[in-house]
Amino acid sequence: MNDLRLQRIQALQFTDKAAAEQLLLSFVRELFPKLAAIRAELRPQAVSLNSFNGYLTLADGRRLFFKTHVEPNSVIGEYYNAQTLAEVGYPVIAPLYASTEYGKQFLIYDVINAPSVFEVAYALEHGERTDLGALTAAQHAADARLLEIYRATLRPITAAENANAPVHQLFYHRLTGGRYAEFYLNKPFQLPNGYLDWEDLLQRRWIINGKAYPHTLGTLIERAKRALEPDQPAWSIVGHGDAHNGNVFFTAAGLRYFDPAFGGRHHPLLDLAKPLFHNVLATWMYHPQEVAAQLQISYHDDGTTLHVQHNYAPSAVRQMFRASKVEHVLEPIWLELTRRGESPQLLTELLQSALLCCPLLTLNLADRGRFPPEIGLLGLVLCVVVGSEPVF
Repeated sequence: MNDLRLQRIQALQFTDKAAAEQLLLSFVRELFPKLAAIRAELRPQAVSLNSFNGYLTLADGRRLFFKTHVEPNSVIGEYYNAQTLAEVGYPVIAPLYASTEYGKQFLIYDVINAPSVFEVAYALEHGERTDLGALTAAQHAADARLLEIYRATLRPITAAENANAPVHQLFYHRLTGGRYAEFYLNKPFQLPNGYLDWEDLLQRRWIINGKAYPHTLGTLIERAKRALEPDQPAWSIVGHGDAHNGNVFFTAAGLRYFDPAFGGRHHPLLDLAKPLFHNVLATWMYHPQEVAAQLQISYHDDGTTLHVQHNYAPSAVRQMFRASKVEHVLEPIWLELTRRGESPQLLTELLQSALLCCPLLTLNLADRGRFPPEIGLLGLVLCVVVGSEPVF
């Protein structure tokens, strides 16, 4: 079994859910024959950008929850180190059944009767919930606990250990492997009022809301390839790796992690990149049409510089996520790393580069079937902003 069937299910869930569910049921029966699954129910969600989840019904009437992450062109062979996370104190929900082999990554859980933080944040923004205070308290407590785990597990790793960390699949391997080339190279990029070849976009300078940025997108990408290189010694912690709000449940006992597809030992700043970007700045990625309806964005290309004006800004709940993560985790672990001899400049370049990969490579910004031209341009703007501005 290769990765193609899971990729097919992930894409098909949005266009032919019944066919995707039948394909999934066949997959589950082959992978877990003793489970006696009789029905698979997918839950196509905005948060499911490179994944899918839903429910299984068994012959004995039990109902279970499943989740998988799909990563084409992966160079990492082992995923889902849930036990490693639990051993160091993460409140991670343990799967009942698991397949961790590449191409067959699949976790099955008891049904979890709690919303994801992704769902809670969206409901708060739309006036469907009023418990921002409770969510804020839970986020602060979770981030304080996360710092304790970082400090308790912080140690250096060799270049070989670092190179094998699954988290690099989200950043370096997407950038230097097939995903970046497949999305962008040698292709025109549609902007709101025309097209630019990708190679020309890479050379443009940027002035965004009146602020001139020092680097071209091409310069930022080349710097990211150097900064994110896995084959080098590094400081490391045990981390989830992909702890955006879609992978965290808001329960009565606090925030609880699941789907540790990229969990393991890796640099703490790589661990923080996904929550810092996706929980704060990525609403457009999950709800492109909704954001486009409210977005005001314009640009002028003078042949060397793109001058962009826009009104996109994170909501109050998303500003809370950023403030909590920066205050309770990023700033103190940064101080600890510099105390141990890490270069502030190299740390900055590492985090900026990882943040750059989030808008650039999670999905294809040039895909006009998913993103209107205005949202594609906004994605490029955020690549430049997070790749250039101070991290706190």
